[in-house]
Amino acid sequence: MAGYTPMIQQYLKIKAEYQDAFLFFRLGDFYEMFFEDAKKASQELEITLTSRDGGSSERIPMCGVPYHSCSSYIEQLIKKGYKVAICEQVEDPKSAKGVVKREVVQLITPGTVMDGKGIHENENNFIASVSEFQHTYGLAFSDLTTGENLVTVIKRLDDVISEIYSVGAKEIVVSRNLDEKDVALLKERCGATISFEDEQADEVPDIVNGLASKELVDTFMRLYVYLQRTQKRSLDHLQNVQAYELEEAMKIDLYSKRNLELTETIRSKNKKGSLLWLLDETKTAMGGRLLKQWIDRPLIRKGQIEERQEIVETLIAHLFEREDLRERLKEVYDLERLAGRVAYGNVNARDLIQLKESLKQVPAIKQLVGSLDHPKAKARAEKIDPCGDLLNLLEDSLYENPPLSLKEGNLIKDGYHAKLDEYRDASKNGKDWIARLEQQEREYTGIRSLKVGFNKVFGYYIEVTKANIHLLEEGRYERKQTLTNAERYITPELKEKEALILEAENNICELEYELFSELRSKVKEYIPR
Repeated sequence: MAGYTPMIQQYLKIKAEYQDAFLFFRLGDFYEMFFEDAKKASQELEITLTSRDGGSSERIPMCGVPYHSCSSYIEQLIKKGYKVAICEQVEDPKSAKGVVKREVVQLITPGTVMDGKGIHENENNFIASVSEFQHTYGLAFSDLTTGENLVTVIKRLDDVISEIYSVGAKEIVVSRNLDEKDVALLKERCGATISFEDEQADEVPDIVNGLASKELVDTFMRLYVYLQRTQKRSLDHLQNVQAYELEEAMKIDLYSKRNLELTETIRSKNKKGSLLWLLDETKTAMGGRLLKQWIDRPLIRKGQIEERQEIVETLIAHLFEREDLRERLKEVYDLERLAGRVAYGNVNARDLIQLKESLKQVPAIKQLVGSLDHPKAKARAEKIDPCGDLLNLLEDSLYENPPLSLKEGNLIKDGYHAKLDEYRDASKNGKDWIARLEQQEREYTGIRSLKVGFNKVFGYYIEVTKANIHLLEEGRYERKQTLTNAERYITPELKEKEALILEAENNICELEYELFSELRSKVKEYIPR
């Protein structure tokens, strides 16, 4: 390594910690890959393989993708079962001494993807974990996008494989001590990426407090430590871990599930044509996922079956309430995945508008469910929390149609923050002054085509076509730029107003982003509710 440049040495040091992942190494506006990563990525992504001098006698293989459009490339790699470590600059290059400090800020894997085409609205994106005990196997599932967590203990590896196949987990976390044959069997039968985790947790989260045995806790903690280590960010949206037993539902082996085409067809592997496709009339993504879980694990206990039938019968009997409920649910977005985005800190203003629109429906849904003639429905209605204070906060703070970008303004409503209102007044008054200036100068000079314009390079200017320059009074304007057919000018007053307007607009964008970040933090406190 000594023969390489300091930057390549830094790359190799970080890469050594992520041998099983593509290292996306941030250099300016690109994520670069080197050595074997570059060769493999150029083939998988069909991008150009180049090379660079790295200080050694031979040039180093290299390829890269633009950081602003990297998501599509990452999706392609994840879809093929690979992992991607995102390595960012974590200090300002201007203040850095020597090589800019870089760190891996997130490891993206098939089981930890939070958005993109790989995430399907009506399906969970579970990551599984398998732990081996003396006579049993512990099996845990977590869906980072929704916060759901499940854990169970199973006697046979075949049943473990069947459960993993049933939920469609794309990644399985195991111990390095697990028998190699078992690992190979898990990978082959489940078609999943295998990851390893043997580290111990610094502290046990509250979400496992309801688990009855040490085996269940240890099983989930392997998965939890892996998620903490790879994601390097808040996991506050994770829900309490639910323990379940295989005996609670009908046991259907992997091959029977496949041949019965319960949730996907044999030929195309698509939902269309399956039993789930036939039955799915759900109105929310959350309902669609729940229905899939029910079909994957049919009830077998008489009491549970009868209870579900009674509630369905109640909904059939209450036709008008049922139709009202369906109409209300159409307006409810995916609250579980919105909560996940809030916890991850990648929620945007449009996501929060979706949250607001969903919360608007909750009081009516609560009333409708409570009006059904069934004790379970009434009990469920009482537990529904409308989160009225959060709804009011979102109503007061955000415009109805905010932009996707969080750094260009037009996010926060007038009246929400006094300083922001001041900046907006300064900007508006300045622009009104400029509009009046254009009218005044046209009247004074008699040039009807005279205009006051703006561009990011030269700022504000007065533009006069060359055919009309002879009409200008000597010394009235100061020349700024010459074009083919026109001259652009400036005046001391225009220069002064330009400074005020641009300062106000810059302050507006900075303050709006700051206020949105504060709003996002406030919303995060509501995740458990």
